[in-house]
Amino acid sequence: MTGHLITPHELDALLHGDGAARPPVILDVRWRLGGPDGHPLYLDGHIPGAVYVDLERDLAAHGAPAEGRHPLPSAAAFEASARRWGLDDGDVVVVYDDDKGWGAARAWWMLTDAGATARVLDGGLAAWRSAGLPLEVGDVEPVPGGVTLHPGALTRLTTEEAAALAARPDATLLDARAGERYRGEVEPLDPRAGHIPGALSAPTTENLAPDGTLRSADDLRARFAGLGLGDGPVGVYCGSGVSAAQQVLALAVAGYDAALYPGSWSAWSNQPDRAVATGPTP
Repeated sequence: MTGHLITPHELDALLHGDGAARPPVILDVRWRLGGPDGHPLYLDGHIPGAVYVDLERDLAAHGAPAEGRHPLPSAAAFEASARRWGLDDGDVVVVYDDDKGWGAARAWWMLTDAGATARVLDGGLAAWRSAGLPLEVGDVEPVPGGVTLHPGALTRLTTEEAAALAARPDATLLDARAGERYRGEVEPLDPRAGHIPGALSAPTTENLAPDGTLRSADDLRARFAGLGLGDGPVGVYCGSGVSAAQQVLALAVAGYDAALYPGSWSAWSNQPDRAVATGPTP
């Protein structure tokens, strides 16, 4: 494992006091693009002690279309959410979801960016269940915490910076969406179909093993090297900055330091002056 991930049995050991003076704070970030609210599923069964996080409310703001569908919340709003979850300074946070790791990675990226220590449960809730570990039902109401967060530790891209990165011969901008959206064959959510000119197609589904865990670091390095990543800067975008966080996580496991474009395609495609490319090539 890397410092970014934790296995179900490692988490279970921490919950029972092995190697930690204070057990980790566990966040359930169940969210599906265009899907139903994850809270009812959380109530039906979650990792013991896990606090439900509403991605739309807690991990995103909602403003002008040109900002994208899930722009990052203000520092003050994010800190207030984290305190509501029960976070205190020095806590270790473990995040999980039940669908490709997108919601969990969004929380991981934001917490890491703000200076907290966060780990993603590799394989999510399915891995916990497969390990034969217990679930609890109902809601968890944590004691509010007093954590102090300072977003800005990780590299993020504005729309202008994403355009500049895609145009650099020594840099790589990865499009984490499904291939058919990259090629412009379909666009179910945003006003224009296609991709940022110069970006490479790199769907997040190819970061996962058949059991839903992230592929090994060696496999991921081989994947990204095959896409042409070298020593130059790397940026990632998706539809609205959520699934791209899973790509940033996979890149980190593979040894790459990648920047996130939070506005992503939903911001780019809402700006009529921005060029759009279609087809299978950058």
